[in-house]
Amino acid sequence: MISEIKNFGILGYPVVHSMSPKMQKAAFLAAGFENYDYILLPVHSGKLYFAVEALKGLDFRGVNVTIPHKSSIMKYLDAIDSDALVIGAVNTVVNDGGMLTGYNTDVYGFLAALAEANFKPDKCRAVILGAGGAARAIMWGLCKRRADCITVGARNPQKAKNLTDDFLTYGHVESFDWQSEEFKEAMQSADILINTTPLGMYPKVDEMPPVDLKLLSEGALVYDIVYNPFETKLLKTAKDFGYRTLSGLTMLLQQGKESYRLFTGELPDLDVMRKTLEEGLHVNE
Repeated sequence: MISEIKNFGILGYPVVHSMSPKMQKAAFLAAGFENYDYILLPVHSGKLYFAVEALKGLDFRGVNVTIPHKSSIMKYLDAIDSDALVIGAVNTVVNDGGMLTGYNTDVYGFLAALAEANFKPDKCRAVILGAGGAARAIMWGLCKRRADCITVGARNPQKAKNLTDDFLTYGHVESFDWQSEEFKEAMQSADILINTTPLGMYPKVDEMPPVDLKLLSEGALVYDIVYNPFETKLLKTAKDFGYRTLSGLTMLLQQGKESYRLFTGELPDLDVMRKTLEEGLHVNE
């Protein structure tokens, strides 16, 4: 139980569209933590060091971290969790009496969302679209669960290769240009397709990754970690073709749940957090 330190926030730039403040504040209130506050902390890259030091001076118990600071913040922290070290990115920082420890709850959120969808990644054949920071967390989650094969497809083949090179010792990983024949072959045998790119994210809701979903086998799961809109063009198209789909809202919810646990030492009311997110994104409209 936290007694004295009651400040929390999300650090990044921009952060104005983040759903984390509403989600975390709703969970705090549901738990009776009326004095806890969770605020937006817009910080330019050149000011990151000063912002991290201010977390100690202002008695912030913890913050979430978003773009563009997930990797650059690591050098200013006192300790880093093993998952975050492998991934090379931090999205949650906890302040214990001035000692700042970095964690990555994206990998937890990704795997928890798969479990909620009754998909077992063990021995699966997975295809990841994109090779950015989110792809790294998802790659590590699949490696931890011993996926049989993980294929990364991206617009920039060199970036995709750089990603898979970092994980060669953890599993069977490969990378291709997502327009190549090799990538199309990988899609045909995939059990799950995961979009980690921002294509289709609000306000550009008419976009989607340039891949042929019809190549997927029957029963494949299409998972888009974009959560705004709740159902992206990629997911709508996949649903029209008869594939199972999973929205990024569940991953957002589950990583938020894990951040809350790290902040408070307790589990939040997940139903409250889910309802807050759905209302904020107008899921049922």
